Amino acid sequence: MKITRCKLSKKAQRRLLEFFTAEVTARTAADLLDIQPNTAALFYHKTRLVIDYHLSLEADELFDGEVELDESYFGGVRKGKRGRGAADKTAVFGILKRNGKVYTIVVADTKQTTLNLFCVRT
Repeated sequence: MKITRCKLSKKAQRRLLEFFTAEVTARTAADLLDIQPNTAALFYHKTRLVIDYHLSLEADELFDGEVELDESYFGGVRKGKRGRGAADKTAVFGILKRNGKVYTIVVADTKQTTLNLFCVRT
């Protein structure tokens, strides 16, 4: 998979990739390159899709053998419940291969059926 139908020049694409890897925001990169902010944001989004595609291909090879699975919740410190019932927290599911890489994905819920579908897919 690669970025297609991009009307930016190759030089602008290379500069945007440099800014992306340096963790510069799309809006700041657009200002520096004198392009539209939406164009930079779209390029960043397409770059993330390409990365996700290649990581998912790699995941099939990485996670054979002994692995560990777990879910976690991320979000700011808020009053109220902690853990599963906490409001405005993002659930993340992860797979870790012993002495290897970690593969994570944001999930809508942590029900058994949802997580089993994810495990079968990877």
